Amino acid sequence: MSDDAGDASVRRPRMTPERVMDLLAAVMDAVREVGYEDLSMDLVASRARCSKATLYRQWSGKPQLVAAALYATRPLKAEDVNSGTLRGDLLTMIGLLASQAEKDTALFAALGHAVLTDDDLAMAVRTTLVEPWFADLVGVVDRAVERGELASRPAAADFLPELLLSVTFARPLFGGGLADTDYLTRCVDQVLLPALRQV
Repeated sequence: MSDDAGDASVRRPRMTPERVMDLLAAVMDAVREVGYEDLSMDLVASRARCSKATLYRQWSGKPQLVAAALYATRPLKAEDVNSGTLRGDLLTMIGLLASQAEKDTALFAALGHAVLTDDDLAMAVRTTLVEPWFADLVGVVDRAVERGELASRPAAADFLPELLLSVTFARPLFGGGLADTDYLTRCVDQVLLPALRQV
């Protein structure tokens, strides 16, 4: 038997996309329960019913695994946001954020502290979650330009992701309640749209 044949005989099949999503959802459940600092690859393997070797074949460590889970389970996905108008897209976005606010506000607050204190997590979150996710969010403005709804890409578009997410997750801290659809709709109509329409 050749070396190649021997390698092929022990090579395990790749996980299906559905299995990867199940695993990443288990990661997020574990993070919500124990926090980032107490999360371990052993715990994830147990929750996801897989071996640690399976995890390490896909992700180099805990920071990369958590960042991938955050991206895969994010409430806003580009394919879900395409209503045909800028306001409609923004309202779709805030509806998705509001529906997840109760579950995700505490999670993002806890992970914010972990990102500030763990350089590896910070790098993984920036490259795996923040950069592609922010590009998706700003894409609603680019589509408005393509439709002719905006004459050109406004400078305020660069601030859209940070503004939208900050308003959502800071609401409990400063306002004493979750960012619901009514609150976020007022933010869209009174803050975001006026800023984006000032080209």
